[in-house]
Amino acid sequence: MALETGVIELMEAVALEIKRTPKFTTLLKRLDKTLTNIQPILHESGRLSKVLDRPEPETEMFIIYLGNGKKLVLECSMIKCWNVYEKFDHANKLIRLDHELLRFFQVELQDNMTLSLRTLKEVYDLGDKMDRVLSTVTNRAGGFSSSFGVPELPDFIVGLDAHLQELKRILLNVADQVLTVSAPGGCGKTTLAKMLCHDNEIKGIFGDNIFYITVSRTTSLKTIVQKIFVHHLHVKNCEFQSDEDAKNQLENMISQMGSEKILLVLDDVWAESQSIIQALKFPIPGYKILVTSRSLFTIASTYKLGLLNDEDARTLFYHSAFPCDGDRINVPEDLIIKMVKSCKGFPLALKAVGASLRGQGEVEWRTTLKKWSEGQSIFDSNSELLLSLRASVDALVESLPIAHECFLDMGSFPEDEKIAASALMDLWIELYNLDKEGMYTIEFLLELSSRNLLNLIVASKNASELEGYCNEHYVTQHDLLRDLAIHLSSQDPIPQRKRLLIEIHANDIPAWWIKQTQQPISARLLSITTDETFSSDWYDLKAPKVEVLVLNTQGKKYALPHFIKTMNELKALNVTSYGIYPSELHELTSISHLSNLKRMRLEHVSLSPSIQFIYELKNLQKLSFIMCEIGNALESCTVDSPSMSPNLMEFEMANALDSGSVDSSPMPPNLTELEIDGCYDLKQAPASICYLVHLKKLSIINCHELDTLPKALGSLLNLEILRVHSCTRLAKLPESIGNLRNLMYLDISDCLSINSLPYQIGELNGLRVFKMSGCHGLEELPASVTKLSLLEDVICDEETSYLWRYYESDLRDTKINVVEDDRLANFMKIVG
Repeated sequence: MALETGVIELMEAVALEIKRTPKFTTLLKRLDKTLTNIQPILHESGRLSKVLDRPEPETEMFIIYLGNGKKLVLECSMIKCWNVYEKFDHANKLIRLDHELLRFFQVELQDNMTLSLRTLKEVYDLGDKMDRVLSTVTNRAGGFSSSFGVPELPDFIVGLDAHLQELKRILLNVADQVLTVSAPGGCGKTTLAKMLCHDNEIKGIFGDNIFYITVSRTTSLKTIVQKIFVHHLHVKNCEFQSDEDAKNQLENMISQMGSEKILLVLDDVWAESQSIIQALKFPIPGYKILVTSRSLFTIASTYKLGLLNDEDARTLFYHSAFPCDGDRINVPEDLIIKMVKSCKGFPLALKAVGASLRGQGEVEWRTTLKKWSEGQSIFDSNSELLLSLRASVDALVESLPIAHECFLDMGSFPEDEKIAASALMDLWIELYNLDKEGMYTIEFLLELSSRNLLNLIVASKNASELEGYCNEHYVTQHDLLRDLAIHLSSQDPIPQRKRLLIEIHANDIPAWWIKQTQQPISARLLSITTDETFSSDWYDLKAPKVEVLVLNTQGKKYALPHFIKTMNELKALNVTSYGIYPSELHELTSISHLSNLKRMRLEHVSLSPSIQFIYELKNLQKLSFIMCEIGNALESCTVDSPSMSPNLMEFEMANALDSGSVDSSPMPPNLTELEIDGCYDLKQAPASICYLVHLKKLSIINCHELDTLPKALGSLLNLEILRVHSCTRLAKLPESIGNLRNLMYLDISDCLSINSLPYQIGELNGLRVFKMSGCHGLEELPASVTKLSLLEDVICDEETSYLWRYYESDLRDTKINVVEDDRLANFMKIVG
């Protein structure tokens, strides 16, 4: 039968793409799991007949949808690795496909899901309610005008007037039918939506045709349409046979309303319900949909609701803490300022904290601030705040448990700091046994970003992504969300915690640490943050199970803790200085015998003249120097000679490898990835990298003093990715580059001093992507570029594109992509 055939073909397509491409492995495996759960229904006629007990048009439409889903899946391997936006858009289409499959078969699958949904229902219902806490938390007058319809406004609103005007402008002037107001829970999305519905101009345009529906996580399309019919259109005894029937009848009803304008407001829509929004989109003039959600949706324009400024934050806090004149007589002004500052402009925090301190004396205020300064969480005394923010995090447990764990790991980094996406990916790859190349790990960043649990920032629209490479992505997170991650990670006793997050001020080592003698901790992730006054006087710590160690410092000098040498399971080490100047890094000898260490990232540190202890790490696979002061630490590794030809250099290195002398190489011999970014005093790339026969990715970027690359670079026969962008003094590429037959991706963007390319560039038989925007000194291309038979994409500026157009007839399978020079764009935009 057609339905069974459609599902089987989709399963086969999914299985094929899982083998063929790693770019969407997580989503494809999730889709495979859904199809596996559906398959038994297809083999049991009784259960299948229940599924098919719905109007024939709906079943036929779903069969067509399965065919489109198969096409969507088979397109996975065709998505360009460097196009961030295209990957993000395709990932969301796969998520929608998964949701639609579950929706169609939900009658038969719901028995298996009932228990888990019942368990989570209370939490989600609380989350639905808490996002509207601005109107209810004080239990003051107001509330809903009736059980249904547009709710009344809360009695006190602050900081949303400007947002209302901008939201109204977008809704009325932008062509998109759907507009989403997006922000974390408790930021006032619901209040803003109510303000819009009560606005006189909006009411003058839409009249009585404003349909306001609150959408819980488990609300179905049929239920939403029933509420519209019964409580807004006043149609009694309204029953629908299926979601498709409900959708069709609503579309017919709206069409019959003629020229009247209609506004449908869907309040608090969860990420899993994006298909409902899609289903409610009808090609009817004058029909608009406003959605409030903690998530971002690709099918809608988005208005991101920001936090309160200092003045509005203080006003809201005053109203919550001192509702009556004279209430603050015994509370000094400095305490109020500190308390407001602690809430970081977060409306729900200002309301909840203010209400908790209402009527309290100065002692209680000071005690609360003291507890926070000593590490006690703001959530310990504000259950409303905890429940509201936690609901979004708990939603991940059921659908994406690894993403839930990834959110909790965000507490490993200092507050108010940008976190490199690649640093997070290194951490997650080792903790959760993800792909070693980072090809799809970024999907977890996208998932958390889409749910407003972090902000994903692309430094410029030219930020490239090949096989998950995302060096120019950064992550920021609101302090309250970071505090939530720390709070949720700290519920178990210290010895039993999966992740242990430690902050040390001055030399004030936590008491439990000092007392620890025999009992080891069982954490897999250990994060230690110290300030500028810490003297690196470490106590012993037994942590045999730690796999990821994150060390954050601000001091001018920093010694690695001696107990690292006992961490036999350590796989990833991240050392970052957040001070004004790079921290002098000492005691590298502690890491020399870590046989399982695979990833090491040093950021904003000053390397000692000799860092040979790093080179003794035989199993190290990725080494990153980010904004480091290199000095002469790498110069002692020089093996290049100005008088030696590239071929002779390659010959000598080959002999060294054959003879086994590679063990004495000044670089870890099994590196597959080397990253040098923003090291301002690096003038020459170390020639010793040419010994790294396993190297697949070499990235030397933003090193503005770099003027030469090793002559024997071509000995890196396994190199697949070479990035040297923004090295403004680099004058040329070595002639030996033609030996890199496995090179797929070459990026020389913004290398201003390169005026010509070596003729040997045409020998790169495996090159697929060549990125070279901003090479304004380049005068011509060698004719050998016509030999680049596998070249798919050239990404360049308009000026450079003319050089390629000259050879366009010889490169018929190559697309010349002109990148607009707009660094304010969120994603790279390819035109032409």
